[in-house]
Amino acid sequence: MADAAWVNETLYPDWGQRFRVARELARVRSAFQDIVVVETPSHGRVMLLDGVVQITEADEFVYQEMLAHVPLLAHGRAESVLIIGAGDGGVLRRVLQHRTVRRAAMVEIDGEVIRLAKELMPGIGGDAWDDPRAEVIVGDGIDYVARAPDATFDVVIVDSTDPIGVGEVLFTDDFYAHCARVLTGRGVVVNQCGVPFMQADELRETSARRARFFPHVTAYVAAVPTY
Repeated sequence: MADAAWVNETLYPDWGQRFRVARELARVRSAFQDIVVVETPSHGRVMLLDGVVQITEADEFVYQEMLAHVPLLAHGRAESVLIIGAGDGGVLRRVLQHRTVRRAAMVEIDGEVIRLAKELMPGIGGDAWDDPRAEVIVGDGIDYVARAPDATFDVVIVDSTDPIGVGEVLFTDDFYAHCARVLTGRGVVVNQCGVPFMQADELRETSARRARFFPHVTAYVAAVPTY
């Protein structure tokens, strides 16, 4: 991944990107993955999981706002929101900007992601961590959804990695079945699904799988330069 003062990332076969590194801020091996946080001249602070860029200070707002605001505005009056993943706190912060929200439960499997985001990228989560409506849980999102009572949440937001490694289980039939079960009558579930231009098969397969559990399935696109 590291090459002198550069971080190299392979985005897709035969295509990658690199960031000039001003300094490395953290390198941690958690129980689940390698976590690296670096300072870059172009994108501010950048967090990588297993060598894959997850978030940058420069363009995180595009991803976070589209992932959070679109489903909440589509619902109209969401009061209870479940966030799976999103350990940097950015989605949580955007969800809590909606005054109708009374409860936002965020379940992140890797506590080290939360710790490093709070310590080294505090502007992303902002004051969401201290909001009384926020419920931050370090645990398995799959298990949490499986145990949640029926019709508990108005919106479920799944901020996962692509369907490989740790994130693979968040794209399965079992997971979507439980998401459908815990949603209220007008409930909405949203998850990131890669870049259609490069990952068309992933979008096609995931949409077909979701259609088995939800009556209305659609996709929307946001231009996030890093991805």
